[in-house]
Amino acid sequence: MLFSFSWSNVFIFELELPHSSMDAEHKFGVRKLEILDKSKGFIELLQQLTICDSVSDKEFEEHFQEISSYGDDHLICVIEDDRSGKIIATGSVFIEKKFLRNCGKVGHIEDVVVDSAARGMQLGKKIIEFLTDHAHSMGCYKVILDCSLENKAFYEKCGYKQKEVQMVKYFI
Repeated sequence: MLFSFSWSNVFIFELELPHSSMDAEHKFGVRKLEILDKSKGFIELLQQLTICDSVSDKEFEEHFQEISSYGDDHLICVIEDDRSGKIIATGSVFIEKKFLRNCGKVGHIEDVVVDSAARGMQLGKKIIEFLTDHAHSMGCYKVILDCSLENKAFYEKCGYKQKEVQMVKYFI
């Protein structure tokens, strides 16, 4: 059984895990990143996605405060495993304000990752739904993201389609 409801930037869902011997229902909540999430494995989770050096507590707090100052224009969400207290999924969306389309807005989804031990439980889909819903609620006329060819099918299942070609230039 899978059901969901949302309120106040929290998205809760229950997931029955047929292979779970201890308890069949496990509750996960999608919520905004909190300052204490660094101690719950947030940085280590990002390291499963790409290069992410260690970050001191001071650096994390300063960066967290800066991102928080953008309000709803930059949202990082997480899923915390209520059993272990660890962050097991995350993603972010930032809102770009444009002159096109009557000064419209575009949501950019980035940094989506689910802990390798928690994959296959639809957590990535819940992260994408949360971020997409947030962009829509902010008045975005579209949401875009970049992904590898290996992840293309996943994002198509989430309702996204391939458009154009991505280009990149790294400075480091």
